[in-house]
Amino acid sequence: MSIADLRSEYMRASLSESDVDENPIAQFSKWFDEAIAAKVPEANAMSVATVGPNGRPSSRILLIKNFDNRGFTWFTNYGSRKGKELERNSYAALLFHWIELERQVRIEGKVKRIPESESDAYFQSRPLASRIGAIASHQSEPVADRETLEAQYAEAERRSNGKPRRPADWGGYRLTPDRIEFWQGRPSRLHDRILYTLQEDGNWLRRRLQP
Repeated sequence: MSIADLRSEYMRASLSESDVDENPIAQFSKWFDEAIAAKVPEANAMSVATVGPNGRPSSRILLIKNFDNRGFTWFTNYGSRKGKELERNSYAALLFHWIELERQVRIEGKVKRIPESESDAYFQSRPLASRIGAIASHQSEPVADRETLEAQYAEAERRSNGKPRRPADWGGYRLTPDRIEFWQGRPSRLHDRILYTLQEDGNWLRRRLQP
């Protein structure tokens, strides 16, 4: 069988304008809860796409740590590639793909760092080893070998003395959405797509898109 012959027929559910909430955050919360209930592996995993100064996009998988009416929050190293790209271009795109439910959610908007107090609180809630790792790793920078990386970790562990503090180059980002699309797989590739677009008055315009 060739790659071109690999295909699945999506038949689990449907999605109509009358099915979805007027607020896309409430609709996302509903779908997120259903993904958790369905035991989708790492339902909190999302692709985060940013754009570099040369116009080239890059994406990676991260874990969302919170969402509410303010937006979608994750944590990372500010000096990483994504961090540097967000400093130059504050717009990003998120993608959740829950294949077990034949669903996708695409989210676009502007990204800002969250307050330091929020980053501090989350950092202290992380497992000790993860906190030390955030200190030890200069994310996205070259390293000679694995042994060097492990030596950096050992040194960070020694210096933290069991009480690591959040490094200044590590913290949270929040994407405030202005466009959210819910995608439900359907037979014959006639998928359901419901798009919310934020209007100037703060209300959300809801429309169906062709697949």
